[in-house]
Amino acid sequence: MSRKQQVPRPGGDLGGDDSGCPILHVDMDAFFASVELRERPDLVGTPVIIGAPGPRGVVLSATYEARRYGVHSAMPMTRARRLCPRATVIPPSHGRYSEVSRGVMEIFRTVTPEVEPIASDEAFLDVSGARRRLGPPAAIAAMIRERVAAEHRITCSVGVASSKFVAKLASQHCKPDGLFVVPADRVVDFLHPLPVAVLWGVGERTERSLARLGVATVGDLARTPVETLQRELGRSSGAHLAALAWGRDDRRVTPHVPDKSIGAEETFAADVDDPVEIRRELLRLSERVAARLREGGHAGRTVSVKLRRADFTTLSRSRTLAEPTDVARELYSVACELYAASGLEGALIRLVGVRVENLLPADGAPRQLALGERETGWREAERAMDRAARRFGRDAVLPASLVRPRPEEGRP
Repeated sequence: MSRKQQVPRPGGDLGGDDSGCPILHVDMDAFFASVELRERPDLVGTPVIIGAPGPRGVVLSATYEARRYGVHSAMPMTRARRLCPRATVIPPSHGRYSEVSRGVMEIFRTVTPEVEPIASDEAFLDVSGARRRLGPPAAIAAMIRERVAAEHRITCSVGVASSKFVAKLASQHCKPDGLFVVPADRVVDFLHPLPVAVLWGVGERTERSLARLGVATVGDLARTPVETLQRELGRSSGAHLAALAWGRDDRRVTPHVPDKSIGAEETFAADVDDPVEIRRELLRLSERVAARLREGGHAGRTVSVKLRRADFTTLSRSRTLAEPTDVARELYSVACELYAASGLEGALIRLVGVRVENLLPADGAPRQLALGERETGWREAERAMDRAARRFGRDAVLPASLVRPRPEEGRP
């Protein structure tokens, strides 16, 4: 595998002095696809798309070979297949991705406790305190890349810089499988040739507004008076972008950012009006959300259900419980009650979702046993299911209503 240490940019070759660069942004390369290819080495070097293969599926990830055809995450699968008809489509294996993500994050935490995960496949690290033990930031970045490759058989790209904003741009700049240092005194040289769309906060609308001012690059933006930007974009946005254009980003790496909510949703292959089928999907989603709650050590008090009709109108209903829970049976019971109260029983439904909010640590969550209730029960049973899933796969143990009969068995 390649080991790119520096990548030249127009206007000069950056790299070298990392003394003022304590921030690393580590980003796995095509993470979900890379994890799948560990089991399918015959597909390495070919276009591969990860996602539900049905007509309403969306792309979760794609190899760089597929991306060359214009395939990207969140794209409808039907469009992706038209763009790249020779691609191999693999359904996602979420449990496998979570396992690898935990292992990668553990590597980061052996380097420094200052780790801020921002997704399952990327994180910021502040390695200021690790220099004496492990060496300069670029050497630490190289060591992380080697460990990820050796222990998990996937690659990652690392940006090394003086701030989070520049470090993230640096990692994007050297993908895939690269390492790029932006020295503190060369930040402006790195930023100013880039298109203005790379700045956080520049979407399509803001990009059009800046184009009217003749602003196409970050350098153009930096040379535009702040007052002009504020007049065109608003006081806060104008000042924010002006600061980024000069590489000013004072945000610190914030470790252990707590989850605010955990949820899952599913789009049906065809619109469904059968309440039995919808409740079955609510059970499947409740199982998935509860497993993620327990995996993260959370329990939650507020349960919400999302229902999207065939005409794309969306309705959400929620209920706050007396006690927090991480039990799928309890989530499912509330979800069914919210569905029944929605007035949509019998309506054509395109998408359903279950979400839990108001999270707190499960170990400290109060629980009042009802009179005669045993201390062991559904919570313990579901934790046993978690252990079986980790060993044998997510579908090793399922509620009976989620087990589909074989065609010769007929419907129950």
